[in-house]
Amino acid sequence: MKTSFINRQMLPLLVEPDERDENRSGREQIFRLSLRQDDLRDKLLEHGALLLRGFPALDPPAFAEFVRRFSGSAPLSYAGGASPRINLGGGVYTSTEYPGHYALSLHNEMSYTSHWPQHLFFYCAIAPEQGGETPLADSRRVLKKIDAEVVEQFKSRKIKYVRNLQGGSGTGYSWQEAFETEDRSVLENLCRAACIDWTWRADGGVRLTEVRPATAVHPLTGEEVWFNQAESFHPSASGETAVDAELNSAVREDELRLNAFHGDGNALSLSALEHIREVTRAEAAFFDWRAGDILIVDNMLACHGRMPFTGARKVLLAMT
Repeated sequence: MKTSFINRQMLPLLVEPDERDENRSGREQIFRLSLRQDDLRDKLLEHGALLLRGFPALDPPAFAEFVRRFSGSAPLSYAGGASPRINLGGGVYTSTEYPGHYALSLHNEMSYTSHWPQHLFFYCAIAPEQGGETPLADSRRVLKKIDAEVVEQFKSRKIKYVRNLQGGSGTGYSWQEAFETEDRSVLENLCRAACIDWTWRADGGVRLTEVRPATAVHPLTGEEVWFNQAESFHPSASGETAVDAELNSAVREDELRLNAFHGDGNALSLSALEHIREVTRAEAAFFDWRAGDILIVDNMLACHGRMPFTGARKVLLAMT
């Protein structure tokens, strides 16, 4: 394989085959790449994200098998996650199912909870007709660029995340969809395991709250990273994310699908949130998706987002 960079931020590292062996099937070629996992993992720790390009196309089961071979473990369930997705089976999901005209701000997947994936695998089944990039930013650099007093404020006071999931009878994201079950006890058991507080509402919905740190330390590199989703959960982000933007003006604050506060329940500073957004936007690196691309992201070292798009776009996700 050969490596190179496709943007000035040098993120992601582009990995391509030296040549294609036409005598081997697509699965054989991509699985031969997974045998280089030690080398690729070292590069992933250094750069934060790898883009595998020029390898044969995969269907969802083959993609899941590649993820298992590369990681040495089965893909994780997204049950309990905050974003609507379609479960395709085998630990493969669609990427966030928000309308194409929304942008999703850069974030580290599930950093709002105590159990998050270490690695994200994106597979481009259908390249966007226009837009739809998945921007990336180095979470180490983001932490260094945020003003020290803002970092200290968020680290010392932590972040309280609030989610309201409807009960399946109305519009919006339901707890049945989020937790992939119709059984309340399954939700409660998952919440206990993840240290999430829950309150059942009279309308059949549920309110979830959890307090999490603003930064984290990577278990292998020992580096501290900016690792939270305060600005993307906060309603002030609704203009640039898909957090019920059209509904926010008509919904009481305690009923918003997503919200964020300091750990003590006090409001987050709007100026601090805008500063964080400015930093992540300035650090964002872009590349154009091509059908068959596989993007591997170290979820702690790099954050990701989604730009608006028009036309078809199909990007799959598996996590380990």
